[in-house]
Amino acid sequence: MNGHIGLIHSILPATADLHIMVPESHPSARNLGSERVGSGTIVDPDGYILTVHYVAVGASSITVTLADGEQYPGQVAALDQETGLALIKIPGRDLPFLKLAAPDSIALGQPVVMVASSGETGRRVSGGYVTSTDGYDGQWEYMIDNTIRVTAFNPGYGGGTLANFRGELAGVVSLNLNEVGKFSLAIPVEYYRKYEQELKQFGQVRSRPRRPWLGFYPQPFAGHIVIGGVTPGGPAERHGFKEGDIILTVEKTPVRSRPELYQEMWKKRPGERISFRILRDEQSLDLEVIGGDRAERYRS
Repeated sequence: MNGHIGLIHSILPATADLHIMVPESHPSARNLGSERVGSGTIVDPDGYILTVHYVAVGASSITVTLADGEQYPGQVAALDQETGLALIKIPGRDLPFLKLAAPDSIALGQPVVMVASSGETGRRVSGGYVTSTDGYDGQWEYMIDNTIRVTAFNPGYGGGTLANFRGELAGVVSLNLNEVGKFSLAIPVEYYRKYEQELKQFGQVRSRPRRPWLGFYPQPFAGHIVIGGVTPGGPAERHGFKEGDIILTVEKTPVRSRPELYQEMWKKRPGERISFRILRDEQSLDLEVIGGDRAERYRS
């Protein structure tokens, strides 16, 4: 027990509470709100804080509160929609930080600890075991090949610390999942490690091919992909997609799952045409959509 308390106390100084304001006019405010709270982890003594994209996107002002009560103004240093990570910078020096866990250090059954903000200096902790490192696909045109799923709910705000028992940062806690029981999904820190220098230098990942964004919400249903909604003014709506449409093919390739849909869509680039065959009211239709650039749309 004393060992666990010592572990938690070694992690706490590197955790951060994030209070973020977003203009009402920003495209993300419609779904995510104009005032957000989140958690973060200091990953560099010069004040870089790793968190989740949905907390930071569109930020006009950021207040960062460390565990000891020290407050700093923050700014978005980098956003990466594709991995779901964001990097925030505060003007600190010699700050406490967590080392990044070694690549491939996460194993099934491994015990881990989650630390998340519950408001300014408040922190909540939960522990669990790794149950899966499988990929994840979300309805907001999001998919990553590897995740860390843990047998406990995130105890606080999104973006919290997932650490191993050496006190190293293994992942960034992103979502609560209601599957058989209570599970959390974390984005492995390896995604940050891979692109760290690009994120710090350019504020985005430039080496990876850009993905087209359509602005729809595909849902799996009875072995098909159904459009659960469209973003007002987005490419999908402008080119004729409607809620309830069933996607049959992308570029003449049949798709029956969300990963298949995304894999085919992302063979194209923003600005290129993507052809779809859909089923609507028992009639098949052909649609062409010019993919947009989500990073440009959501740029602050």
